[in-house]
Amino acid sequence: MTTFGIDLGTTYSCIAFVDDSGRATIIKNALGEDTTPSVVYFESADSAVVGRVAKNSAKLDPDLVVSLIKRQMGEDVTLEFHGEVHTPETVSALILRELVRSAELAGHKVEDAVITVPAYFGVAQREATRNAGRIAGLNVLNVVPEPVAAALHYEAMGTGEDRTILVFDLGGGTFDTTVIKLAGNSIQVVCTDGDYHLGGADWDEKIADFLLARFMDEHPGSAAGDSEDFIQDLSTVAEEIKKSLSFAQSYKHPMRFDGAVCRAEITRAEFESLASELLERAMDITERTIETARQAGITKFDDVLLVGGSTHAPVVAARLRERFGLDPKLHDPDQAVAKGAALFALIESVKISLPEKSGDGSQAKISDEEVEKVADKLGITAEKVRKLAVTKVATVVPRAFGICVLDREDGDESTYSISHILEANRRLPATETKRYSTAHDDQVAIKIEIWEQAGAVSSSDLADNNKIGEELITGLPPLKKGSPIDVTFAMNETGLLRVEAVELVTGKKLQIELQIQGMTEAQVSEARSALANYAVGN
Repeated sequence: MTTFGIDLGTTYSCIAFVDDSGRATIIKNALGEDTTPSVVYFESADSAVVGRVAKNSAKLDPDLVVSLIKRQMGEDVTLEFHGEVHTPETVSALILRELVRSAELAGHKVEDAVITVPAYFGVAQREATRNAGRIAGLNVLNVVPEPVAAALHYEAMGTGEDRTILVFDLGGGTFDTTVIKLAGNSIQVVCTDGDYHLGGADWDEKIADFLLARFMDEHPGSAAGDSEDFIQDLSTVAEEIKKSLSFAQSYKHPMRFDGAVCRAEITRAEFESLASELLERAMDITERTIETARQAGITKFDDVLLVGGSTHAPVVAARLRERFGLDPKLHDPDQAVAKGAALFALIESVKISLPEKSGDGSQAKISDEEVEKVADKLGITAEKVRKLAVTKVATVVPRAFGICVLDREDGDESTYSISHILEANRRLPATETKRYSTAHDDQVAIKIEIWEQAGAVSSSDLADNNKIGEELITGLPPLKKGSPIDVTFAMNETGLLRVEAVELVTGKKLQIELQIQGMTEAQVSEARSALANYAVGN
C-alpha cells in the first residue's frame, strides 16, 4: 500500500510518494511536468480542465477560470459557473482530483494522502483543506505544515545530526517562516509566523502594472487599460518575466493593442525596486520569528532553507544576508514540500498500522511479528518501520485563539474584545483554562463565541480576529451577575480545537469541537457526489 504527499499550492501543486528505495519521488502530470498549475477552467456544467491548459484559457475565458483559490480557503465564498455553485473546497478538490489522475496514469492507486498547508493556516483553513481532500475522494491521513514537510525532506537528505533550522517559505500565494529543531528522532516546531496573502502572485502583479504603465506612457489615451484581454495577457506573461529575471539582468517584452505597439524593457534592478515593499513585509515577518525564537533560547541557526518557487529570485537570499547576517541556501524549492509530505504520509501510515501500545514511541513494545506485518503492508523494510514508529513531529498553535467578552456597557452601547486563551506558538498538544463570569443578573443562557487571530500579531480588537464558531449554554437557572464560568481550549497535534465551557454554579457543560467547522459530513458527501459527475482533464 502506497501513501502519498500532496503539496496543494496557491499557484502550483504536485504529488509525491516514497519509492522502494526509500526516496521521495515526484509524480509527473499528464503533460510530463513535475508541477501542475493550481488553476481550474470550468469548460461546461460537467467538465473542468485543471493545470496548464486551464491557465492558458484565462486569456480567452477569464470569467470561467479560477486561480489563487488557496487564499480563500476557510472563507464563506461561493462561485458560480454554468449554473453550478462551487466553494473553495470544491475548486481545490478538482485540483486534487487532477493530481490523483496523474498518479493513476503513472500506475499508482491513490487512496491515503497527507496534504500540506501553510504553517500560518488557522483552524478553518486547515479544516477546509481536509474537506477538499475528502470531497476529492481521498482518505486524508493528516494535514502537515509546509515548513515541517520541507524540514522532513531536509533531514532525509542530510547527515542526521541535531540541527536548528529556519525555513523561509515564499510560495506563489502564501509566505511563512518557521524555526524547527531536529534532534534524534524528533522534529519540533519552535515558532512560526506568516501571511497567507503574500506570495509570488503579488510580485507578478507588480510586473504587470509596470508593463501597463509603460504602454500607457507611450500611448496616452489608449483604451488598453480598460481591456480585460490586454490586462489578462500582461498577467499571464508577468510570471514568465519574473522567472527570467532570476537568471537574466533584463527582459524585453513586446505589447500590441489596437494597432499600437510598445516594446518595454524591465531590468532586474527595476523589478527588485518595484517589489521591495513586498520583500520587506516578508523580512519583517522573519524578524518577528527570529525574535520569538530568541525568546525561546535560540540565538543561531545551523541552516536557513529557502523553500517555494519565489525564493529563486537572487534578491531574497541577498536581503536575508544583508538584514540578518544569515547564510541561506536553496533547498529543492519547488519540490521539497511535496517530497516531505510523502515522508510524513509514510510516518502516519506506520503509526496508524501499528498497535496503539506503541504510541508512546517505545520500540521495545513493538514485536518483530507486528513490525514485519506492517513492513509487508507498506512495502518497506522492518528497520524502516522501527525508525518511523519512533519519529515524532511536534508543531505549535499557529495563531492565538480565544472568546469574545463584554468589556463595558454604557446605555444601549456595548464594547467587546477578544480574550485569547491559547496563544500563538504554544507547543502542541496544548490545553489552557481561563475563568470568566456572567455579565448580567438573571442570565439563563451564556453564548460562547470562539475567535481566531487574523492579524499579523495577537490583538484583542475584534477587527484583528475572525469568529470561527459559537454555541449556547442554555437551560440555566437565573444566575447572578459575576457567576463564574471556566472556559478550556484544547488543541491536539493535528490542529483539532476543542472548547469546553463549564458554568460553575450548576456544573452545566458545553463542549464544542471545531473539527466540523465549515462543512458537515452531509455537505462533504453531497459535494463529493456532485463532483463525481465532472470530467476532469489537463
